[in-house]
Amino acid sequence: MTQLDALKQVTTVVADTGDFRQLAQYRPQDATTNPSLILKAVQKAEYAPLLRETVERFRKQSLDEVMDRLLVRFGVEILRTIPGRVSTEVDARLSFDTEATVRRAERIIALYQAEGVDASRVLVKVASTWEGIQAAKLLQERGIRTNLTLLFSFCQAVACAQAKVQLISPFVGRIYDWYKKSAGTAWDEQANSGANDPGVKSVRQIYSYYKHFGIATEVMGASFRNTGQIVALAGCDLLTISPELLAQLAAADAPLVRALDPAQAKSESIERVAYDEASFRYALNEDAMATEKLAEGIRAFAADAIKLEQLMKAA
Repeated sequence: MTQLDALKQVTTVVADTGDFRQLAQYRPQDATTNPSLILKAVQKAEYAPLLRETVERFRKQSLDEVMDRLLVRFGVEILRTIPGRVSTEVDARLSFDTEATVRRAERIIALYQAEGVDASRVLVKVASTWEGIQAAKLLQERGIRTNLTLLFSFCQAVACAQAKVQLISPFVGRIYDWYKKSAGTAWDEQANSGANDPGVKSVRQIYSYYKHFGIATEVMGASFRNTGQIVALAGCDLLTISPELLAQLAAADAPLVRALDPAQAKSESIERVAYDEASFRYALNEDAMATEKLAEGIRAFAADAIKLEQLMKAA
């Protein structure tokens, strides 16, 4: 049995890609996309026609609507390959605007429904800012399921649970990146691997908290740098994995054992916490890593959205 097969027995495997032609070989349940992955895909020869066709068909619409239609077009193609759900992201430039995020998310769902896709098969991705989390709360109340992304801290996860969001995506690899860069030459890779990886530890804390208190929000580890991080989170509700790392797992046959267990989390001694806007902002501010990586992530996704717009203008 490969590590990928073993992982699928304890965790829902999700493919993290816009390259839907790669999906079939790994048979993931769900798939996630973001502006960076779609940008990467449309620059490949086999996907360039999708961009041109979408722009040509909706040239009279606003640029932001053409963008959403392109994202949905990729999502529809992905859903033809997988049995589960696809995640499609709201423009990162709206990360601090609750009302605009809600409107954009509702449009994305409407576009999917116009293509015959049931809303239950779509997760709308929203940045885990305070404004994004409040938007997700409103969307969930309206029957639109959300995936809260760019999540780096425990306070973000707690606020998402309070908002009753469908799913959160804690970014393992980017947390690891920050601590490795911060330590510089003092970084000990072996000492900070596996269960001791700072990104893995963050997800384990969130998972334990959610399971201990019976929180229904799904935990999906994301942004992996190596298969060791994935193996250390076997048993997490879901893990979204790049095609490159899926290939490594499919080629490996080393033993894989469940690392996260809801029964164990139930038995742990954990204190319940809650955040309002002021305490959330303070807690996030106290976490230098989360503050920096959240801001950096929003800037990067926004920059790639702008690049996508430039490609659409040129098409």
